[in-house]
Amino acid sequence: MKRNWPLAFRGQKIGLLGGSFDPAHSGHLHVAETAIDLLGLDFVWWMVSPQNPLKKTSSQLEERLDSAKKVAHGPKMVVTKIETQLKTQYTIDTIKALRKRYCGVKFVWLMGGDNLAGFENWRGWKDIVEEVPICVVSRPSAGPRARLGRMARQFDKYRLPLDKASTLGNKKAPAWVYVPARFNSLSSTQLRARKKQNI
Repeated sequence: MKRNWPLAFRGQKIGLLGGSFDPAHSGHLHVAETAIDLLGLDFVWWMVSPQNPLKKTSSQLEERLDSAKKVAHGPKMVVTKIETQLKTQYTIDTIKALRKRYCGVKFVWLMGGDNLAGFENWRGWKDIVEEVPICVVSRPSAGPRARLGRMARQFDKYRLPLDKASTLGNKKAPAWVYVPARFNSLSSTQLRARKKQNI
């Protein structure tokens, strides 16, 4: 099977937006576009997970890839199943494999504020923080518990002020920024519920 690896060159800043994308929606696009504008990223890779280890089931991978491709508009958006190609399941393993494969590329992990609230449930979450800079874009479902959660408290001294966010991609981890951007209220859970109602 031919593997089409995303292109990236030494010195480029690449945002990594991982998830099930079941389905992808404008909230994901909001996170990606906000990060591109604020951090000056060259690209955002939408990494469609083969199976999120924190979720029991997901729709078929190809269906979720198609969903992401419909939403990820713009020349800086790249939809990929690179985790399937790398044969990784956990974020920490994916990040380490990408850094090994793409030497000199400056990766930044992107996530919505709703994911930050439960970030300590991710395998090797402390290692993730110490492996790559992280940009967290606020989401309406996150609330104050995300900003006051374990990760935010434990790594508070490494948090950049918003006016320094553009430097994040050049920082050595640990480094992170919380972006209180304009909310987008859509979620994959809501969209799946609507789909079931329309069947």
